[in-house]
Amino acid sequence: METTNYREKFEELSLLFEISQLLDQSLDLKQVIQPVLTAVTDHMDMIRGAITLLNRNTGEIFIDAAYGLSPSERHRGRYQLGEGITGKVVQSGRSKIIPRVSDDPEFLDKTGARRGKRATDVSFICVPIKIGTETIGAFSVDREYGDEEALNSDLRILTVVASMIAQAVKTRQSFMEEREQLLEENNRLHRELEERFRPSNIVGNSKAMQHVFDMIAQVSKSDATVLIRGESGTGKELIAQAIHYNSQRAGKALIKVNCAALPESVIESELFGHEKGAFTGAVATRKGRFELANGGTIFLDEIGDLSPLTQVKLLRVLQEKEFERVGGNETVRTNVRVIAATNRNLEQLLEQGLFREDLYYRLNVFPVHIPPLRERRDDILLLADHFIAQYAEANRKSVQRISTPAIDLLTNYHWPGNVRELENCVERAVLLSVDGVVHSHHLPPSLQSAESTNTQVHGTLQDALENLEKELLMDALKSTKGNMAKAARMLDVTERIMGLRMKKYRIDPKIFRT
Repeated sequence: METTNYREKFEELSLLFEISQLLDQSLDLKQVIQPVLTAVTDHMDMIRGAITLLNRNTGEIFIDAAYGLSPSERHRGRYQLGEGITGKVVQSGRSKIIPRVSDDPEFLDKTGARRGKRATDVSFICVPIKIGTETIGAFSVDREYGDEEALNSDLRILTVVASMIAQAVKTRQSFMEEREQLLEENNRLHRELEERFRPSNIVGNSKAMQHVFDMIAQVSKSDATVLIRGESGTGKELIAQAIHYNSQRAGKALIKVNCAALPESVIESELFGHEKGAFTGAVATRKGRFELANGGTIFLDEIGDLSPLTQVKLLRVLQEKEFERVGGNETVRTNVRVIAATNRNLEQLLEQGLFREDLYYRLNVFPVHIPPLRERRDDILLLADHFIAQYAEANRKSVQRISTPAIDLLTNYHWPGNVRELENCVERAVLLSVDGVVHSHHLPPSLQSAESTNTQVHGTLQDALENLEKELLMDALKSTKGNMAKAARMLDVTERIMGLRMKKYRIDPKIFRT
């Protein structure tokens, strides 16, 4: 007898250990609940088992996991609070044993699993799954009819397992709540950082611009050389300003130089200054931009247009922090942060030998790429609103909104001139507006669509292709003064094809010979 009890205790502990391991395998309870149910029914020789959960919103109790039930039987096993044995257990939070299900009128057998299967020999045990005082579901099993001692023993084991499931649910709920709180706190801090470091001179909320803002935040506090890349009109100068005014040099000068606007004959003097009498017209000693920017920042725009000679002298300034004025011998030391910008492909210039490789690497310490406006369409209307407010105030006009057709034109246009082109379009529209609204007809013709101008294309694609082919034939004949052989070679077709096409379109080559 003692050996039997010892074996039963050992098997019970083995079962509870196995369930504990299963519940620790995953944070997703749905992945482990079925294995837990299977382990219980296998160890206890159960006929079938089910874990039911309460839907708090609908008050319905449904089968979440089952053993020994078909999908259709699981689907039918739905109860309301207080309905049947399962409904009463969930409602009351107290366990219930039904020695013979056929003898209890409260046992509904909604699943239909006990019909015609010796239901008189089936006992039913149902225990609540509770978190604190709240019942969230139930754990029920069918077993062959047993005496009171056996049923009570199974009830005790099921109660422990249900408690373990409830604890796992509680742990996961706490974890998920903490995770949600951490995520919310992280998102809040991220939003605060974004708001705190969003340069006041730059408008944009798109993901692409958020990346640019992050780059500005990372490099501003350092003295690293920055190379701003981007198409013309994307706002490279604004980025340079944001970096300077958020740096430790903000109290010093920001000197701007457009390298493409200065002739090669004067750019060296502009950058490094000159001594009196250095050349004709040098009537006095003059400080260059690098001297004027001492302690601050110099912004070299269109750096890709520098001449090779100037590139050499600029490289020395970057490396040695010193230079000589034009016509002078005295070495001038300078403490300047360099921010350069270009819309040109420097890598291609390197291959062509037009840009020094050593200078390229000196400038490209911290590259910042400014996306074109077509890649940040979320910012188009934000920018449009900003420019409307700016130019409405400057021109003492009241512009309240943008019409829907105008919005469509603004958002669908590809903006080859980027933000600068958008600014010019909006300024024009503000000046033309007479009713406080920017309408589609206030925008330039380049933005207009077929729908906005009622100039939809008529005819088929075949008609358009034939018109184009005819036009190409006539242009070729005109260029060759009606010589069909030369025109055919120009169009890369045979003379036979050329003749057939001219016959098709009734083109007479004689008219092109004069």
